[in-house]
Amino acid sequence: MTSKRQTKKIKYRVENWREYNASLVQRGSVTVWIAAEDVNAWTPAKTGQRGGQYQYSDAAIQCALTVKSVYHLPLRATEGFLRSWFALAGVNLPVPDYTTLSRRAQHLVVALPRRAQGALHLVIDSSGLKVYGEGEWKVRQRGYGRHRTWRKFHISVAERTLEIQEVTVTEAGEDDAGQVADLLRASLQIDQVSADGAYDKRKAYDACQQHPVAHIAIPPRRNARIWQHGNRRAAPHPRDLNLRRIRAVGRRAWKRESGYHRRSLAETTVFRFKTIFGAMLAARLLPQQRTEVRVKCAALNRMAHLGLPESYPVRT
Repeated sequence: MTSKRQTKKIKYRVENWREYNASLVQRGSVTVWIAAEDVNAWTPAKTGQRGGQYQYSDAAIQCALTVKSVYHLPLRATEGFLRSWFALAGVNLPVPDYTTLSRRAQHLVVALPRRAQGALHLVIDSSGLKVYGEGEWKVRQRGYGRHRTWRKFHISVAERTLEIQEVTVTEAGEDDAGQVADLLRASLQIDQVSADGAYDKRKAYDACQQHPVAHIAIPPRRNARIWQHGNRRAAPHPRDLNLRRIRAVGRRAWKRESGYHRRSLAETTVFRFKTIFGAMLAARLLPQQRTEVRVKCAALNRMAHLGLPESYPVRT
């Protein structure tokens, strides 16, 4: 008779609770999401070209979409929220209507605010966001129907600062490993990439080697075999080094010494994303959905900049 290994859950205590509590309060401040620099750049500069000109800058559209995401507003309610806030604040600026927000979101380029510097340890993960379909209660009671649509979003997170470095949005059936090259493009210097076994494919390793990445912590499959045997003149493949080390010390020890367990921070970031913004997308077209996810990720980074908990394990 075999017994399962029992692992005691480690408890943590937050040591900067006063600062972290203040940052949580600041997340609800309107002035955090409608900053003075956004108001000053509300209307774009004249291009000098003939024809119609944009009435609203990209910063204005992103500001409106950020307010929409943070306060969970529909497009029409976002327009009303901005009109009322501008009236109360005495700001004499036009407000984009809901059709303008929807149309401009298709081609809006959203930059993710980042503070992380130096060589980064990136942790990568993916998850699904529902476009439409039955809720959990209906599925539990009566099963699910055919009309359920999902999108998959892939993120790379800086292990030290918990900032989202890059995000991509694809169809639900897209391969995770195929997104690694796009997830690494925003970071100049990467010391390590950690991801789960779904990324144990050549395309993921090729993307890491082309960047290049110094250390790759992706666990090979249980039945994995050597890709590049030692009789070749080329340098040992990173996956083969991991596989040989696992065979020498065991999978559990390899995960500890390689820092693989820090990959759970990507899952924590996905949890924060869905807890704050929900697990559904409001947009119905893929270009607008990509903009919606990037706006939410940019807002999540700004929340991280306001303050994050600093915790330590409690010995029991």
